[in-house]
Amino acid sequence: MQRDVLTCFGGENYPISLYLKGTGSIMLKKMLPLSIRKYMVMSKRQRMREIRLTIWYMPFFYICFSLLLVALTLYLDLYADISQYTFDFLSMNASVTRMLVSTLIGAILTLSAFTLNSLLVVLTMFSGQFSPRMLLDFISDNQTQHALGIFNGSFVYVLLLFLFIGDSKEELFVAVPIMTIGLAFLTAVTFIFFINHASTWMQVHNITYNMKQVSEVMINQTLKNDLETHRTTENGDLMVHEKVNIIHLQARESGYIQLIDFHGMIERAMQDNLIIQLHYKVGDYILAGNEIMSIWGPETNDISDGFYLTFIEMGHKETEIQDLQMGIHKLAEVAIKALGNDDPKTASNTIDQMADLMLTVEDHLSFTPYLIDQVGRVRVILQSEAFDYYLYRGFGYIRHYAKDNHLIITDIVRALALIAESIQPSKHKDIWEFACNTIDHIEREVIYELDKTFLLQEVHKLARLTENLKEYKKIESKFYPSVNENT
Repeated sequence: MQRDVLTCFGGENYPISLYLKGTGSIMLKKMLPLSIRKYMVMSKRQRMREIRLTIWYMPFFYICFSLLLVALTLYLDLYADISQYTFDFLSMNASVTRMLVSTLIGAILTLSAFTLNSLLVVLTMFSGQFSPRMLLDFISDNQTQHALGIFNGSFVYVLLLFLFIGDSKEELFVAVPIMTIGLAFLTAVTFIFFINHASTWMQVHNITYNMKQVSEVMINQTLKNDLETHRTTENGDLMVHEKVNIIHLQARESGYIQLIDFHGMIERAMQDNLIIQLHYKVGDYILAGNEIMSIWGPETNDISDGFYLTFIEMGHKETEIQDLQMGIHKLAEVAIKALGNDDPKTASNTIDQMADLMLTVEDHLSFTPYLIDQVGRVRVILQSEAFDYYLYRGFGYIRHYAKDNHLIITDIVRALALIAESIQPSKHKDIWEFACNTIDHIEREVIYELDKTFLLQEVHKLARLTENLKEYKKIESKFYPSVNENT
């Protein structure tokens, strides 16, 4: 029993002092509320992201700054007595100052309440009209956070000022009225800014563009650092002859794979001279007992089974830190919701942003499953994800719900042609096959003549770019069988 407990903390030689320290931290975590305890079990990387997604992250810093500003203001008026060093028109007597501060308390609170009410309206509308996943994007937006922080910080500032100057014997104030009037002006401007920000953010083209930007930032800052620096196209020595000593590790809990420490996993596998094969990818939902990875190498007898599982962080929801699919799904959901609400323009705009995201995926990500260590030896084997996999995740869901909407199908083919014109020729086959599969399920008997004409124009453009003009003739003959029979 003791050996198992010590092993879960890192091995048999784990110091007993660190074990007791770890036990104490576990007891402390259990005493905390669940809303705070969940951050304690996260990794530092995910904890920082989750905190930034909360609505109180930025207002907390503004409130702390307001406390310092209160102390500075009171020091200038009550201790430094700067009224004797300033012009008389800047000074204000005590009764007028108290009335000013008390009035601004109600005014700033009213603006804050109206702003929060507007925020709730925006969030409710987004949930019903577009996608619930977009709520986090709006809440985590820097402009939203700063606006809420200014309102909360200003309210705390004037409230504390009123509390401290209520019984003050000073007859003249300078810093207090100047600062409160300045904050009142700032909150009024912030209120106008927030209304403009919310109305601008709600516009469809801005929504889809911001969602695409989030995915591109994740690709550039996260996936390139975590995966692309270790990827290789050559598998090298996979120690196949050592698979007689293979170890299969099972998941200890059910949930989504949220984060994988690829750097730590590769370094540890290099130390132990092992190869790790992952059977699931980030974003997959697995059940307790599912085989999550396999490990093999010349020396596997002394390996702690649970140690390698600590490199994989799991939870009850999907996160976008390493999961590119989540960003693609959010865009697809907007298009699907738009189709359900008879809003083809929104769906078309989303398809355009999806095409741009696909181009970023192809430019910055390679599709090899092999990750190497510092000396070029393969240490981790991932689940293979080809380019057609991302095409299906992005456009496949949209075409499924589009059904017989020939306008949307035409927009999808048009987007595929744009991708083919900018992408490497090696991906042309995947794009053309996806387009052909999409067109094969169109009801050709009920399609309007102009819809047929515009669709075939986009298909011809795609066929020309992918060098499949002969295949295009076959597609055209399906739409105009009588013409081809006469010719």
